[in-house]
Amino acid sequence: MKVCGKRIFLNGEKYWSSPSPYPLTPTCLLPCTLYTNPMPQLPITDETLRQAADVLLRGGLVAFPTETVYGLGGDAFNPSALAKIFETKKRPRFDPLIIHIAAMDTLEIIGDLSVLNTAERKILDKVTGEFWPGPLTVILPKQKAVPGLATGGLQTVAVRYPAHDAAQRLIELSSGAIAAPSANPFGYLSPTTARHVADALGENVDIILDGGSTHIGLESTVLDICQGQPRVLRPGGTSKESIEAIIGEVSSGSVDKVLSPGMLPSHYAPKIPLTVFDRRTLSSIPGDKTKAILFFDGDSRDTWLAGRLPDNNAFPLAVLSNTGDLREAAAKLFETLHDMEKFDVRQIYAQFAPEHGLGIAINDRLRRASSVKP
Repeated sequence: MKVCGKRIFLNGEKYWSSPSPYPLTPTCLLPCTLYTNPMPQLPITDETLRQAADVLLRGGLVAFPTETVYGLGGDAFNPSALAKIFETKKRPRFDPLIIHIAAMDTLEIIGDLSVLNTAERKILDKVTGEFWPGPLTVILPKQKAVPGLATGGLQTVAVRYPAHDAAQRLIELSSGAIAAPSANPFGYLSPTTARHVADALGENVDIILDGGSTHIGLESTVLDICQGQPRVLRPGGTSKESIEAIIGEVSSGSVDKVLSPGMLPSHYAPKIPLTVFDRRTLSSIPGDKTKAILFFDGDSRDTWLAGRLPDNNAFPLAVLSNTGDLREAAAKLFETLHDMEKFDVRQIYAQFAPEHGLGIAINDRLRRASSVKP
């Protein structure tokens, strides 16, 4: 981040404003507020990982990076630690947590695999063999050792094996299982940097481990395999198409009750009201200093600006991926919305991504974050 007088450059070419010579080049933005760092973040070393593991074993909370977003971790077997997670996030206790493991042997301690039928066990073996470690959470029958607080009182448990070296080492050094939702107040933007965690949760966390920006930038996909046909309960970092390539047809869509994180209709919201739009309604999106616009790709931005140039007003604009790359867009979604929260505007307009692959997960987050539903 680079300060330029009373204006700011953020992350190189990500942010744009108008007017500017066409074709567009990076320019300064409207004034925005710099945030402070209320709690130090520790670099990841062998020593800090041991310190963090000790905090977990004593019932404390540790914020740590994964490949998806930063997690707020507590010992999965310690009801007191689990209660602290809910209290810190102000999270409703019916909303289940995801338990993170770092060894396949631990899976049978968390999930009761003995009650799976032959078809369900085959599906489990296929998806864990293909996508673990990685951004896929699996819903399984729970073992008695898992406290009901971790599962929202359900008889199922959400389990994930993260593809992040520091996360795996932290899990191994602790009890072998860490319950960890995203490290942010409930209902708001997920954190993709340690700074996001520090700003949002401050001194309510015992240790924040700084592993830099997360690689994927969206939460894991949640797959339920023990309710008949496999069903995606939450789209995320593993696409539905890639799962279907391994196990065949997979259902998706709403169910009657909350079976996993990320299923509530309002979630992932920035502090500024957000409205979603698609490319068909691009020309109707207003532009003035009180509104910020998040475009999916550079072509959409250029099309929108072309109908307004020349113009004397400056607009705070952002683009998830100039080339329309879904992986890049997913990785930048929460980070960009965090930055846009600092704009001096009253409304954010955010464009839907193409509805396939990771675009499904991006659009799911935008719909739940939106204050005006399409």
